[in-house]
Amino acid sequence: MFDLAVFGSLFLTLFVIMDPPGVTPIFLALTSGRPAKAQRKMAFQAVCVAFGVIAVFGLLGHQILDYLHVSVPALMIAGGLLLLLIALDLLTGKTDEPKQTKDVNVALVPLGMPLLAGPGAIVSVILAVQKADSVGTQLSVWAAIVAIHLVLWVVMRYSLLIIRVIKDGGVVLVTRLAGMMLSAIAVQQVINGVTQVIQGA
Repeated sequence: MFDLAVFGSLFLTLFVIMDPPGVTPIFLALTSGRPAKAQRKMAFQAVCVAFGVIAVFGLLGHQILDYLHVSVPALMIAGGLLLLLIALDLLTGKTDEPKQTKDVNVALVPLGMPLLAGPGAIVSVILAVQKADSVGTQLSVWAAIVAIHLVLWVVMRYSLLIIRVIKDGGVVLVTRLAGMMLSAIAVQQVINGVTQVIQGA
């Protein structure tokens, strides 16, 4: 039987971690300067990549990490460092250079992973799948995963309307703001990873 409590708990957890409202300025900054059609495509691709990564780790998470001899804190630190590099590009304006943005599909990295499908979301899904001990709870877990990705797609898809209002000057401002937010997220991920390593030791 479908478990509404499990669905609500995981959905809220992933909503806080994946942060659809917070992703909006970062998405706008990384996709600015592209045609609207390309931006819509990238929003869809980012959500598909994130869902694919989350689904794989939901099904085979522990096996993958054990096989690679990678701990969860290591995954968190690596993801944080990768996000920090992207954040520095946003803050210094390097993403304004055509060579860097036009030829690279940011929907895959960093949007799809590790921004959306980051260590926090991956670990939450692995634990939720492990705890689901019946068909109903498993169904609730996967329904929550699908629902949060639908929310992410809708938010990014319609955030493109913001670009038409704020114009080029606003995009630059949003880019710098996104860089600050992303750097804070990245540093927090590294701190969380280091803290878990220290606690484990």
